[in-house]
Amino acid sequence: MSGFWVQALAVARRDLYRERRAGEVVWITIPFGAIALLLIPMAVGTDLPLLREIGPGLFWVVVMLFGVLISVRRTSGETPAQRDLMSLLGVDAGAAFTGRVLASTGMLLMFEIVIGVVAVLLYDIELGGWPWLLAIVPLAAVGLGLLGVVAGGVTASLNASAALVPLLVAPLAVPLLLAATEAMDGIQTDGSILPWMLLMVVVDLALAIAGVLTARPLQETQ
Repeated sequence: MSGFWVQALAVARRDLYRERRAGEVVWITIPFGAIALLLIPMAVGTDLPLLREIGPGLFWVVVMLFGVLISVRRTSGETPAQRDLMSLLGVDAGAAFTGRVLASTGMLLMFEIVIGVVAVLLYDIELGGWPWLLAIVPLAAVGLGLLGVVAGGVTASLNASAALVPLLVAPLAVPLLLAATEAMDGIQTDGSILPWMLLMVVVDLALAIAGVLTARPLQETQ
């Protein structure tokens, strides 16, 4: 297992190094996400109570839409030659999958935090029960990261375009989006949060197990 995690962390560092060089998440995705949040009041008006009420849902919609873009970029960055090289080097398929998920999750977390600050400032969102956010935000990031990597592996095994990744990720992300939105609503209204948290945990675990189990078969068909 030590070798597994060494390989996984090496793959994660490689992906994060690529992102640092390209700067696509920091200089493109995050600014466009912030602009999307800024444009919404222009469409629905500047009614602060309304914006405060719909703000959490809008935040998660922006996270899902732009999170898909982050997943697409991570998928398209993996060329067939690089996959062949990793296979020849003996990198475990499960470790490579885990490393890509760690990198995507890290970038999604950064996106969520920055966009979350923008949403709070723009929509005056109340953060009562904020400690729950320390679980909700990472669970959503992990789920989107897993979805992106799994969808990328499927499209690569079919020799399909990376443009198909959003078509796979968007519908499958609906349970995560619903659970995160309802959990945020529960924080604000003192409603039930644990069922929605449990749903997010179950979705993440199911995706993680499916991803690790299918990593080698998908790698062999690429």
